[in-house]
Amino acid sequence: MSNNALFYLTSNDMPLVSHADGIYIWDTTGQRYIDACSGAITCNVGHNHPTVKRAMVEQLDKVAFSYRTQFESQVALDLANRLVGLTDGELDKVFFVGSGSEAVESAIKLAVQYFVAQGQSERCKFVSLRPSYHGSTMGALGLTGYEPLEAPYRSITISSVKVPSPDLYRFQETSVEEHIASVLEQTENAILAAGPETIAALALEPVGGASTGGRMVTKAYMEGLRALCDRYGFLFIMDEVLSGMGRTGAWFAYQHFGVVPDILALAKGLGSGYYPIAAMMARQELVNEVNRSGGFMHGHTYAGNPLACATGLAVIGVMDSEQLVNNAVEQGAYLRQQLDQLALKYDCIGNVRGIGLLQGVELVQDKASQQPFPASFNAFEKLTALAKARGLLIYPRRCLNGLEGDHVLITPPLTVTAADIDDIIALLDDSLAAFEQVSLRQEVCS
Repeated sequence: MSNNALFYLTSNDMPLVSHADGIYIWDTTGQRYIDACSGAITCNVGHNHPTVKRAMVEQLDKVAFSYRTQFESQVALDLANRLVGLTDGELDKVFFVGSGSEAVESAIKLAVQYFVAQGQSERCKFVSLRPSYHGSTMGALGLTGYEPLEAPYRSITISSVKVPSPDLYRFQETSVEEHIASVLEQTENAILAAGPETIAALALEPVGGASTGGRMVTKAYMEGLRALCDRYGFLFIMDEVLSGMGRTGAWFAYQHFGVVPDILALAKGLGSGYYPIAAMMARQELVNEVNRSGGFMHGHTYAGNPLACATGLAVIGVMDSEQLVNNAVEQGAYLRQQLDQLALKYDCIGNVRGIGLLQGVELVQDKASQQPFPASFNAFEKLTALAKARGLLIYPRRCLNGLEGDHVLITPPLTVTAADIDDIIALLDDSLAAFEQVSLRQEVCS
């Protein structure tokens, strides 16, 4: 047993981090790793960027912290206006917090208080997808559809109305169009069963993240959900904690579909790992209604923190000056092409999916039947460990409700080049070759 006083999800000892630069990170033994998952799909502008560091030091020289009920900071005002501009004014109010879970919690509370202010306090339920991931705090966990995370806390969380997520890989209908129509019908039936007059909002990730490995939806699906929200009078929340801030080749993933949410949650790439910052964005009409009722009954100590906002503003400046959203389109297409080639080479790759520099690879035991590996085999952990031993960091999870269906995310910083992608693919290729040998031995033993 380790003498380490820290504990997280696992008790495994990790290498001690030393330093990082660009897409690389080193441990204290001198081992270099390619950060092909941007940490937790966070470091969008890469590590150790001089412009971001300089902006943070300049802000530290002025003031690191001020409290939102006592002062406002110019950097918070500037960052809010910048974010509104990135939505083309479709969402025009911003509330800053410190993490993705806090952003989702804020979205939940704004939706409920909006209806309370309108005299519709019965609207207190939420609809979300299974599988999905929306955060680890209690309200966000209630929206989450990922069995291992839900199970320990089921007695103390208020679960949402769970509806099926579209699965463009394993669907049983004769076409994608029929599948989407079926999922939308099931969603509406669940809303009707719960009582549409009790629903405050429907929440989803426009592009799946950790819980689905880059699972995509279609424009027809997004339009269908928007229509359900409008028909039954509840709000549409989009969780872009992972997919937002240029990761998919647009500033926000919802922009690929032409369907605008009422409330948007952002985090991760907003601060790019340099300082914790997240945001909830909303339509002004919602905020005005809540303000008329006495103001938003919600807040956090670090809401609008000057150092955090200066960091976010610098990150957006770097993304603009280095054209990183365009780079996510260009290099994302190249990454996808190379991953598709690996899928042709390896029988253990069942599906490659995603958009831009948010790409997922689903592992299967049998390609023809799409049969996942047995959960006990822990394929996602095995491949991740093999990659890490070769100096490649990838992000593992399970896409079938967290119980099976192993996948890894390949989500390098948006600064990645074609040469960097070649290096990533070479290491992943070697890791997959080793993984197939391990999985073949598993089949022999079983």
